[in-house]
Amino acid sequence: MTSSDQSNLASAARQKQFLEVISRDEATDRFRKHLELVPLGIETVPLDGSLGRVLADDVVSGIDVSGFDRSNVDGFAVQSADTHGATEEVVRTVKLNQEILSPGVEPTVAVSPGSATLIATGGMVPRGANAVVMVEQTDVVEEAGENRLEISRSVSAGENVTFAGTDIANGETVLRAGQLLSSREIGVLAAIGRDTVGVFRRPKVAVISTGDEIVAPGGPRPAGMVYDSNLAILSATLSELGAEPIPLGIVRDDVEQLRRIVQDGLKYDAVVLSGGTSKGAGDLSYQVVSELSDPGIVAHGVALKPGKPICLAVTGGKPVVILPGFPTSAIFTFHEFVAPVIRALAGQHELRRDVVQTTLPLKVNSDRGRTEYMLVGLVQTDAGLAAYPLGKGSGSVTTFSHADGFITIGPQTEIVEAGSVVDVHLLSSTLEPADLVVIGSHCVGLDLLVSELSRRGVSAKVLNVGSMGGLAAAERGECDVAGMHLLDEKTGEYNRPLLTPDVELISGYRRMQSFVYRPGDSRFEGGTAEQAVSAAVADDECVMVNRNAGSGTRILIDRLLGGTKPAGYAVQAKSHNAVAAAIAQNRADWGVAIDSVADKYGLACLPIQEEHYDFAVPKSRANRPAVAAFRELLNEPGIQKRLSELGFER
Repeated sequence: MTSSDQSNLASAARQKQFLEVISRDEATDRFRKHLELVPLGIETVPLDGSLGRVLADDVVSGIDVSGFDRSNVDGFAVQSADTHGATEEVVRTVKLNQEILSPGVEPTVAVSPGSATLIATGGMVPRGANAVVMVEQTDVVEEAGENRLEISRSVSAGENVTFAGTDIANGETVLRAGQLLSSREIGVLAAIGRDTVGVFRRPKVAVISTGDEIVAPGGPRPAGMVYDSNLAILSATLSELGAEPIPLGIVRDDVEQLRRIVQDGLKYDAVVLSGGTSKGAGDLSYQVVSELSDPGIVAHGVALKPGKPICLAVTGGKPVVILPGFPTSAIFTFHEFVAPVIRALAGQHELRRDVVQTTLPLKVNSDRGRTEYMLVGLVQTDAGLAAYPLGKGSGSVTTFSHADGFITIGPQTEIVEAGSVVDVHLLSSTLEPADLVVIGSHCVGLDLLVSELSRRGVSAKVLNVGSMGGLAAAERGECDVAGMHLLDEKTGEYNRPLLTPDVELISGYRRMQSFVYRPGDSRFEGGTAEQAVSAAVADDECVMVNRNAGSGTRILIDRLLGGTKPAGYAVQAKSHNAVAAAIAQNRADWGVAIDSVADKYGLACLPIQEEHYDFAVPKSRANRPAVAAFRELLNEPGIQKRLSELGFER
């Protein structure tokens, strides 16, 4: 061995492998201290190019979905009262109107008592009809030269009908900033007419493999060489994280070439290298990266196994990372240190894993003779994960966007009892239980609060089931927060008297419930809400749109009506927006809704009562971080100002 060779050997043997071996937490702190972990910007992309992108802003629907009352089956639009008592042995007979309602056809003939209109699935339900009887439950006969319809099964009001605004309501927040757009969310965007969407810009990350011993896949592999798997793995992982990988290929053990490639990589948002060498003066990747400044290398060597050789650097606000060459070490350290940074730059939150075996909190009925796949949302209860059934009907486009998975109910099962252990088949392996579970009455003010929490990294699952359903969920420990506006008949006080000892109340805000009608209706103009109700009840031609049983608004309506059931009472809309849509579209003449929703539809209002919209919280969950964040948010002056702008006062 020559003296020169001896010198090179000594230099290689004495090379400083690590500047300082530190803990994982310290390395993370040093690395992130020099990075601005916020999305890199916003761009607008076509809807067909938005899959896998991260939503940059809340999406608020400008339309109702469905935009009209539509039939869910092929059959006949009827007034449900005309079918009462109908059986195969004792049929009910009505006149058949001379109109056929196919999808896209606007009705011209109202369904009056004792009549019916042929309607196809998806057809617009005509005025006067409040249900659809299936075609197989009818027969058409001719009597005295006139077609008559024989009905062999009774239907209830609203059966086989999806009412306008039931699925998506005009002004409803359908998607929130920070959501990852899958096929389900894209379906929602298409359903409300969006052909473009604002998303966070994808971070562009240069990926470099180094070393004389690696070769690209697809070619021959000489003895002593290995195929480069790191470039492919890291590029694919970056794509999964919402970034755009820029593969710069394999760099041999040439310091000048490596220096040039690294400089090329710094044109992008981040640089990730894998592999190193001890050729000559030592690790060439470290040598090149050590030349960076502002601040340069912040950690070289971390007390991990595997992954000890990792090198973390920052220059000009851009992360530069040298991963170990062994694939297992490279991927482990990538997920520990780099993935959270890339997700933050892409507008995504940190990834967690799901649990798939859960309990069913509610009894579920199923039709014997067919296998049923029921979509569920995963809810963290006091006893563990629960699978909360979802569903707005087969025509809904939002159910999938709210679901975490589905359960299978066999064809011989009619009832799955509450508390049953069920297997949830996840729709995506990346889905996770929400930080905050909100079950109860819907309100646009609550939408504002949940959206703000989402921006702050607190994920939320919202299930709108009405005030009574929300309070029951809180009592069972199935949610963190339950929105409610329930008037106690005995005390005249909202919400608080109805709480059980295991539930506490977070004071929310006040909102005005009003008698809502179309401007210019002489029956109601110039009077009070009480006078308007009296006028409506006295007029058989005046049709109301009711609210669903269990909602706070329904309790108020029943109190106003004092036991009377005027025309339209059986039609139960599931939201304030659905009420307003029915009145604005002349399918009903009056209803009860909050002022802010009525204003959006251009309707007139007569104030009934200022109500308190509060939040029930199980005491066992009151100190959870997400609940604390919710409580603190309500007290922020900026949020109170935004609520006030919506017409809500604390």
